[in-house]
Amino acid sequence: MSLERGLELISAGAYFDAHEALEQEWRGAPEEERDFLQGLVHVVVAWHHAGQGNRPGAERQLEKAARRLRAYAPRHRGVDVSRLLGQVEAAAARVAVDHLDLLPARVDFGEEP
Repeated sequence: MSLERGLELISAGAYFDAHEALEQEWRGAPEEERDFLQGLVHVVVAWHHAGQGNRPGAERQLEKAARRLRAYAPRHRGVDVSRLLGQVEAAAARVAVDHLDLLPARVDFGEEP
């Protein structure tokens, strides 16, 4: 499954590769899942932009990620969306003051409690 692979790649810090896997999942997803998957894509693209020193790109992607993922909190498809949104907000605060050295993104993923 591309979602699981994408989440594994996020944990490994392979943001570009995670983007590819998540985009593959997004393309075949039903309409009700598309915002969730696009939100995850925006997360990894934001981290990739930050790593490349692209502040405007990181800012735009973080905003899009938060907007798309909010509706799926607290958990969706085994992903702790609330925690991920906290990371997105923390990253946005750092990027806003031109600190692009983001902590690695961590996505808690597993069975629903």
